[in-house]
This record gives sequence, C-alpha cells and structure tokens, in this order.
Amino acid sequence: QVQLHESGPNLVKPSQTLSLICTVSGGSITKNGHHWSWVRQPPGKELEWIGGIGYDGSTYYSPSPKSRTSISRDTSENALTLQLNSVTPEDTAVYYCEVEIPPIDVWGQGTQVTVSS
Repeated sequence: QVQLHESGPNLVKPSQTLSLICTVSGGSITKNGHHWSWVRQPPGKELEWIGGIGYDGSTYYSPSPKSRTSISRDTSENALTLQLNSVTPEDTAVYYCEVEIPPIDVWGQGTQVTVSS
C-alpha cells in the first residue's frame, strides 16, 4: 500500500523560501504510469494544483506560481521535494503531496504552512 507523508516548517517569514519533503513508502516514484503532484488549500479556498512530476522525471507547473516553484525528486530516497521562493501571506495553506495510480489517487495527510512575520 502506498503511503505519503509531508514534512517541513510550519511557519515561514515573508520573502523566505519554503521547502517541503514528501516521503513515499509502499511505492516507487519512478514506476511507469505514476504521476506525482503538490497541491495546496488556502484557508476557505479551493484546492490549488501547484505542479507535478512524472515517473520519467518530467515536471509540470501551474502558470501562476511557476516562476517561484521548483519540484524535484530524490530517487535514491524515494522522495519528492517542493521549493517555493519569495513566499507571501497568500502562500499560507495546507500543503499536500498526491500520486495518481489509476483508477485511484493517494494523498498524504497534509502539512500546515503559515507565512507570517
């Protein structure tokens, strides 16, 4: 069974860089047909897809945060990373990692990130 776990800082100051890690157990990030994503949900708002990475390492980003976003993987550690530069209070959200394994999606438990001075 695939399980995902997000971890990182809960509080980040404006203009700093947010770095999150998603550790994966029970599955491989390099397995054919799997697509991995970072998604966030600001308070009182809809889920927002940030970007993703395919099993072959190809990356895809939402147009809005693309210039500030970097998604990568560590195949030796079977982990995904998210780096979001120059954060603002609008980046406050619960951040999730997710994998599409047709016909199902598997989500991590989410981690709360607050951007505040």
